Amino acid sequence: MSNKPPEPQGRHRGSGPRKSQEIFDATLDLLAAKGYEGLTIEGVAERSGVNKTTIYRWWPSKGALLGAALMGARRLDIEPADTGSLQGDLEALLHTITSLLTTPPASDIAVATLGAVTHSPELATHVRDFFADRLAREQPVFTRAIARGELAPDADPMLLVDLLAGAAWLRVALRQLPLDADFAPQAVHTVLNGAAPNRPPHTH
Repeated sequence: MSNKPPEPQGRHRGSGPRKSQEIFDATLDLLAAKGYEGLTIEGVAERSGVNKTTIYRWWPSKGALLGAALMGARRLDIEPADTGSLQGDLEALLHTITSLLTTPPASDIAVATLGAVTHSPELATHVRDFFADRLAREQPVFTRAIARGELAPDADPMLLVDLLAGAAWLRVALRQLPLDADFAPQAVHTVLNGAAPNRPPHTH
């Protein structure tokens, strides 16, 4: 039986050196404080107390390191709620998303990451993995809704999440408007039911 350690797989959740959480926390703290341009592996090494050669061995670039931190940091874990209805589950999910976008330091992390993606193709690859990982974790919400008869079997979960998360991002980051208590229920209701008046269609 070989004692050789496993090969590094920095992009996969659950893999990494022994002090992975310290490294991930330092990465996100540095990103929140200095933005993506100010994020360096040397800075993460100093902040986490882990030798930079160890970090480079697992994550050869800061894009790879940030991607691993986004997926692996416990502070960004999302556990989809099971409220008993699709409306309630999506409201809970949207509340989580809006909290991430409006509450520091998570909001600083989100803004810095999403801003950097537009000019860093290397980071974009890792952020794409992050969103794919999040959608996989949210899938039970939609599986339950289909079983309850609340959602068509051919509905696109990614489209539903994008419509809700996109609305939150647009309002927070671009419109610079507050998200009041009615935002989540109204947004979810509109996405699931549309905006047409609830009346029978006109018949001739």
